[in-house]
Amino acid sequence: MDASLTTHKPRKTVIRRSSAKRPSVVKKSIMFTGIIEAEGKVEKIEQEGTNVHFTISSPISHELKIDQSVAHNGVCLTVTSLLENKYTVTAIEETLIRSNIGKLKIGKAVNLERAMLQHGRLDGHIVQGHVDATATCVGIKEVEGSWYFTFKFSKESAHLLVDKGSVCVNGVSLTVVSPDEETFSVAIIPYTYEHTNFNQLKIGSTVNLEFDILGKYIARYAELYFKKGM
Repeated sequence: MDASLTTHKPRKTVIRRSSAKRPSVVKKSIMFTGIIEAEGKVEKIEQEGTNVHFTISSPISHELKIDQSVAHNGVCLTVTSLLENKYTVTAIEETLIRSNIGKLKIGKAVNLERAMLQHGRLDGHIVQGHVDATATCVGIKEVEGSWYFTFKFSKESAHLLVDKGSVCVNGVSLTVVSPDEETFSVAIIPYTYEHTNFNQLKIGSTVNLEFDILGKYIARYAELYFKKGM
């Protein structure tokens, strides 16, 4: 048979569905450094079921994209809509319970950091944007232009802090000073004080904590190791 006369069934056009679910896979590798990029301001708060939508104005709003991840006081949240110089993110119930995000009020300042670029420098330490616990500010001391903040936290997490180690407080990468079973301190230089919401903290303020991921892995390994009696 003449090949030129051979008829072929038309190929079925494959329509690929929207990749809306793909970002959830990518987001597993999202990483922050704890170096605050800008301060945002809470403009609007809307409750929807157990979720809360926050509309934030900030100097970086015009550079954001929908579905982009941004750390807010150290909490990784996804941009869901964009307006002129503003954007909206949604916090689910679990996030509201485990962090201070649920305590935000209109007009309050929020520390912001976009995900680290792959070719960027890791100026702070590895931060996932997954808050482990909250702490309460119990001391503020000014020392010749710098500040020492002392926080009280659950003693169940005391093993995750070491002197001169790293901790993320409201999204800010800081060095741990004098940790004990229930408290630790951090030193804040003038630049950090002026460019983050540390300047709004008072005695009794609640902050978000994310402990060093390396410390958490070691603690988990040790727990399982000794549980098995090895």
